[in-house]
Amino acid sequence: MRFMHGIAFVVAAVMLTAGVGVAQGQEVERTVEGGGIFAPGWKGTVDPSAAQRGQSVSDAKLEGDGKKLSVTTGPAITYWHPGNAASGDYTVKATFTEPKYMSLNDHPHPYGIVIAGNDMGTDKASYLYCAAYGSGTFIVRGFGPEPFQVNGRRGEANAAVHKAAGRGEPVTQEIAMSVKGNKVTCSINGTEVASYDKSEVVGPGKLTSTDGVYGIRFAHNTDGVVTGLTVTKP
Repeated sequence: MRFMHGIAFVVAAVMLTAGVGVAQGQEVERTVEGGGIFAPGWKGTVDPSAAQRGQSVSDAKLEGDGKKLSVTTGPAITYWHPGNAASGDYTVKATFTEPKYMSLNDHPHPYGIVIAGNDMGTDKASYLYCAAYGSGTFIVRGFGPEPFQVNGRRGEANAAVHKAAGRGEPVTQEIAMSVKGNKVTCSINGTEVASYDKSEVVGPGKLTSTDGVYGIRFAHNTDGVVTGLTVTKP
């Protein structure tokens, strides 16, 4: 009898430990109270995986006037203004501030610039983004319309990416994406951290073109402020 009680105790302990692991590995996406888009003319779309779970733009929040945009997520989401479009050679940049690093999550989540948006808001949407983490890494990914990776599943570290001093501390990143000739690049805090031939990001299952709308993207359970979103031509 004691032997059976011992087995039951071990099994219960293993199950409890496994449950904790799952909870940590699968952070639940929040629902932002009073969510929606409160920036004139702006639109948004949550990732397809979030939409399949019944989430929408109402579960995240965007507010501001274009010069300053405040974002709180919920589900991972991409925001854009249909009037913000770029073609040919161009650079889109903005400054992203996470006022309190990891205030809404249990591990670092990224945010950054979106370019080359086409068919936005539809199930055929394609776009590319470069996003930074307050832990010192960055990631380049896209949708075409299925998600595709450019610099790996977890991205990569780079000394140019600022690191927060600690949880709850502020961290700021200036992120820029450029199209020039046959190259698409991402720069963070004034340093080019990635460069790709257009053939690596344009084609079946990827971008339809490097021309298109630009905007911003935030991963799930993230809180940040965006300023200075601009496009320049060479």
